[in-house]
Amino acid sequence: MDDFISPSKGRLSFDEVFDDMMGYVQEYPDAEYKVIIGTDSQYSQDNTCFVTAIIVHRIGKGARYYYTREWEFMGKSLRQRIFYETSRSLALASWVAERLAENGHADLNVEIHLDVGVNGRTKELIREVTGMVIGSGFDARIKPDSFGASKVADKFTK
Repeated sequence: MDDFISPSKGRLSFDEVFDDMMGYVQEYPDAEYKVIIGTDSQYSQDNTCFVTAIIVHRIGKGARYYYTREWEFMGKSLRQRIFYETSRSLALASWVAERLAENGHADLNVEIHLDVGVNGRTKELIREVTGMVIGSGFDARIKPDSFGASKVADKFTK
């Protein structure tokens, strides 16, 4: 996950994404921010497209986002895909949180948005995947509050 795309800046490395995120935060250092990580996937017969997004949300004043897209050979199992989405989000959130701490921004809240909700086939997975996230030290959001996965990442899986 070192090749990201920014809608406004094109292809970026993780280091360039982080520098751009910090530049965005420095524009209005007194604003309130959330860093959101979310993954979504789209199954097709040949493989599955996984998109993981990083969103820097300036509360009440917009956001900036970046995403990475990878294809994996994976079966149809919804359970397997949801757990893999969660593990991808956790891995990226760990990188981001570590880099934030190294650069004096440990106060920025990192939140993981999961593509599960109380309606639909993923409801029986909520407790397990939110437990993974919370157990790893991050806040977890599910649908309808998980726009990082269900809106931003989802947009680029098609």
